[in-house]
Amino acid sequence: MMSQRAVDAVFQGLYLFTDLRAVLRETAPAHRLDEEQKAAVAKALEKLRKQVDILEKELIK
Repeated sequence: MMSQRAVDAVFQGLYLFTDLRAVLRETAPAHRLDEEQKAAVAKALEKLRKQVDILEKELIK
């Protein structure tokens, strides 16, 4: 059975992917990111990694 923590991590991860998608939409078609966008992407990816770590701990280990 999936824990509430794992479910929350899935949803939070999806929200973070939505944030990344928004940046890609803003920068289409060339996807040249300015410094602010790069920082936002880096922050989102860092948070996404934390959610994946939670999923691994809750579902695999």
